[in-house]
Amino acid sequence: MDVPDEQTPRQVPPREGVSPRAVEKSLREYGRGIAGGLLFSLPLLYTMEIWEEGVLARPEALLLYLLATFVLLLGYNRYGGFRQDVNWAEVFTDSVEELGLGLLISTVVLFLTGRITPDTSWREAVGMVAVEASIVAIGVSVGTAQLGGDDSPRREDQRNKAERVPGQLIIGFCGAVLFASNVAPTDEIQVIAVESSPGKLLGIALLSLVLGGLILYQLDFTRARRLTHRVKAWDMLWGTVVTYALALASSTLVLWFFGRFPETGLFVCVAEVVVLSLAGTLGASAGRLLIQS
Repeated sequence: MDVPDEQTPRQVPPREGVSPRAVEKSLREYGRGIAGGLLFSLPLLYTMEIWEEGVLARPEALLLYLLATFVLLLGYNRYGGFRQDVNWAEVFTDSVEELGLGLLISTVVLFLTGRITPDTSWREAVGMVAVEASIVAIGVSVGTAQLGGDDSPRREDQRNKAERVPGQLIIGFCGAVLFASNVAPTDEIQVIAVESSPGKLLGIALLSLVLGGLILYQLDFTRARRLTHRVKAWDMLWGTVVTYALALASSTLVLWFFGRFPETGLFVCVAEVVVLSLAGTLGASAGRLLIQS
């Protein structure tokens, strides 16, 4: 009977688990998400009107706002996210993580800036964090997907998916919300709206349409030709109008949530939407071209 040599090393089966490379990749993705969240939302985190809205907002409004944000995250991660061939379970998981990061970042920044203190009531703290976290979460989603340098075929496949009509609309709406939310809580929107004549409001609307059309079809922004190389004049007009409609819709929703519709009449409410839609149009049109590329 042969006796095995004790000096012969035994074959140890490889341990199952997460590889260091996978951990490093995940940490980089989280880092990009945090950077993106701060990049797009830092003005809001430093805006007094946002703090006040968080304190005054009703619980049902905060819940609705977070739910709407989560729906936007689902749409963006489905059509403009980083992963290739994702299923809805993965999209849901990514969206939950991004919303969680948004809540965490908002809590940390508000605490460090002295907005949340031991004397702050739970209701006020939760309100401020919830309002801030919505835009931070969208920034986290965009940062995770777009701030990396990967230009592999899977990114190419994801771009092709983003170029479909539903993807363009969702990404455009995310861009409009991202831009409009940075301006909507300020008092300047209402001041401009009250002081603007119908002629000036018409001028703002025309300027929004012109800028949206130029960004989408004429200024050769990054990868713009991927969307516009075979576009006809009617398609350009239709695309510009749809982009402006996205800006109007997002501006209305954001202004409503932040309580910016005064009780002074319909004209001022419409004027505020038109004024804010200039920023929304920039976000929607640039989002369709830049965020997805």
